[in-house]
Amino acid sequence: MKEIRRKEKEITNKDELTNILQQTKYITIAMCQNNIPYIVTLTHGYDSNNNIIYFHCASEGKKIDILQDNNIVWGQALIDKGYVPGKCDHLYATTQFKGTVDFLQNLKEKEKALKIMIQQQEKVPTQVIEKQISEKSLQRVTIGRIHITQLSGKKSDWVIIS
Repeated sequence: MKEIRRKEKEITNKDELTNILQQTKYITIAMCQNNIPYIVTLTHGYDSNNNIIYFHCASEGKKIDILQDNNIVWGQALIDKGYVPGKCDHLYATTQFKGTVDFLQNLKEKEKALKIMIQQQEKVPTQVIEKQISEKSLQRVTIGRIHITQLSGKKSDWVIIS
């Protein structure tokens, strides 16, 4: 893998990389089928104990077709710290990841994944968990699991060129 050009922006601390995955509400993943790229943005939940990202989606469609054919994805989580007016610079922190996707079948695993996603997305997760998670909803929902195999990241916390 090619090394990062701007070393001062590189994130090397794993806790800092995974913290970005825990803070963000969305990830974007890229996938490929027949040499044609495809990207989607998804809400997600990050399981730090197992270094796994969960997402839910429809049970059929283009994303499912591609992932069943080629389950390797590249993705990114972004914390946008904003454009700096008058400085022609943008502040941010990103984590990029590579991984493989599979889809959960076990209802207990689905329940665990949904709880992780809801806790990451909601300010008051308990109420949503009680209202949304039922045996019927677990049977209907499709949940993808990204097993992360590679992490990298960049950040810009201050204006470099002034």
